[in-house]
Amino acid sequence: MLKTQVRHAIDPVSAKSLDTDQLRKHFHVGGLFQDNEINLVYSHYDRLILGSAVPNGKTLTLDACAPTGTPSILDRREMGILNIGATGNVRVADTDYTINNGEVLYIGMGAGAIEFSGDGRFYILSAPAHQTYPTRMIKPADARRVEMGARETANERVIIQFLHPDVCQTCQLSMGYTQFVQGSVWNTMPAHLHDRRMEAYLYFELPDDQRVFHFMGEPSQTRHIVMANEEAVISPPWSIHSGAGTAAYTFCWAMAGDNADFTDMDMVAMEELK
Repeated sequence: MLKTQVRHAIDPVSAKSLDTDQLRKHFHVGGLFQDNEINLVYSHYDRLILGSAVPNGKTLTLDACAPTGTPSILDRREMGILNIGATGNVRVADTDYTINNGEVLYIGMGAGAIEFSGDGRFYILSAPAHQTYPTRMIKPADARRVEMGARETANERVIIQFLHPDVCQTCQLSMGYTQFVQGSVWNTMPAHLHDRRMEAYLYFELPDDQRVFHFMGEPSQTRHIVMANEEAVISPPWSIHSGAGTAAYTFCWAMAGDNADFTDMDMVAMEELK
């Protein structure tokens, strides 16, 4: 079963007036991972699609997706798929890819219908593309690892970059995940902006009774959204995107927009935050 929803873009002036429920309505994405379902959210921020597929032992097919306006979802798009569950299978253009936990599959434009099977919990990301690059399986050992932070500032972590120019060629989609050591909880702080592209986070590997406080908004107009395990959040180009958890967690980050340069960001000094 395929379910889709559309999220329209909200400007920063309008966002200042939103209460908790309205912030969640526009930016929070919950209930993604449902057995025997494909759930997709089409965002008007850089036309990023984020979603999930949970075959739960059955076979789920992703082909036509009405918000894209094309016969098949990848006719004008590329895609990245992260498995956050047990081992599963993705079939692309008559080729089967076995995907273990923590591995990423990149699929190039024009690949056609995609089939999900097995016991995986697949997180799906897709952005518009201008040409086709080869479909490729990427294991954590093949990804680019960047260690950052310190235990003293509660942000000791490793950034694992999968869809990155040094690892896998894409049109614009960037993707990876960040893992924390026990005792560290802060992500992306000091904060930054990148007005040339949007970003989306999926928080996972968080105990069910714990939460992450995700911070968003202009640096002078910050807001927060409380996130549970396996929930996602859409971050506009004008917004900071950082968070702190009540326990260690992992989050998948993905970006779409003007370029794929991971370091293209405008830092925000701590004293500028309000």
